[in-house]
Amino acid sequence: MADGARPERPPFSFRARSSGAEIARTASGQTSSETPAFKPLRTERLILRPFSPEDAPALHRLINDWEISRTLAEVPFPYPRSLADEWIGSTLRGIRDGTAWHLGITGHEGYEPAPKETLIGGVGLRLLPEGRGSLRQAGRAATIGYWVGRRFWGHGVATEAVGRLCRWAMANLPINRLEATADRDNLASIAVLKRIGFREVGAGVKTFRSRAGEVPVLHFEALRDDLFGAPDAGLPRGREQAIPPQPDIMPGTVSANLPVLLVVAAALVNAQGEILLARRPEGRSMAGLWEFPGGKVEPGETPEQALIRELREELGVDASAGCLAPLAFASHAYEKFHLLMPLYACRRWQGVPRPREEQALAWVLPDQLDRYPMPPADIPLIPILRDLL
Repeated sequence: MADGARPERPPFSFRARSSGAEIARTASGQTSSETPAFKPLRTERLILRPFSPEDAPALHRLINDWEISRTLAEVPFPYPRSLADEWIGSTLRGIRDGTAWHLGITGHEGYEPAPKETLIGGVGLRLLPEGRGSLRQAGRAATIGYWVGRRFWGHGVATEAVGRLCRWAMANLPINRLEATADRDNLASIAVLKRIGFREVGAGVKTFRSRAGEVPVLHFEALRDDLFGAPDAGLPRGREQAIPPQPDIMPGTVSANLPVLLVVAAALVNAQGEILLARRPEGRSMAGLWEFPGGKVEPGETPEQALIRELREELGVDASAGCLAPLAFASHAYEKFHLLMPLYACRRWQGVPRPREEQALAWVLPDQLDRYPMPPADIPLIPILRDLL
């Protein structure tokens, strides 16, 4: 991992293209037939996209640098040109298989209509087997690594790119933890991890190929709350609204003056007895958590009216009040409001549920609901659904 050193030449100006970056492109501007389907991740200045075979020369020039390879455990030095081709091929297979996402960090020089795409570095993560990881904790984890070409040090590239991939991973992959390892002396890389939200959790040694020996390292970890903030700081579901400021209260106490937020949710049950869950998309509070479809009850609405509206807006299905059976309710004190959420069972509706708000959907058997991470308010509903359904 490398970033943070001062550039050896005048600062390099780079930015993401203002348009036309929906797919990874070759140097000729055409889509590579070997590039797997993956929508590039964008930041204010950067694009993270799958590597293509045409990136090999630039990749080799950047990474065949002692100051880069010495910070990466799996990278040899010198770095053979042929290895760049082999490694790019392996990254494309990893994306296709859904086991690893190694992406090129790119920016663009020049101005429209013909800006030049420039490879800046790489960032990637790899899923670990369930229940495995350097810390041997429960739940699925992924390891993350990154590097930035020496020419581009000092521009905050690593923080911007790694943070973007971490947030995407937590919101879209079946993980609850990210792990990273850094050379104990690589202060710039350690600073990047801490800025993103990683916490130092241990120390050890790791074999670095470029140094042909073991190197002291620090272990880092980030949970969902480390990257997005604690759930209590955000609103629970689709219709976010401003909550009036509340007086400070002592930790561990509940204020009777917290405003009550009334939301409503549905347990849609299909003919196979499966329940529909929706995963909150990236960019929303509690991104990546699964919940029962529904939303806030607007002024003047009954809970049934609000739920019928929410199901139509979120999923494109029509349900009638007569098909909604009150099942249970959740009551949960968040930091700035108290959530009250009636849950209705619904077995009959018109239309096929489809995501309309960039959320992912999953039909889940009742005995498998606890495999899906949920907001705190939804979790107590799981045993009730198991008993009744």
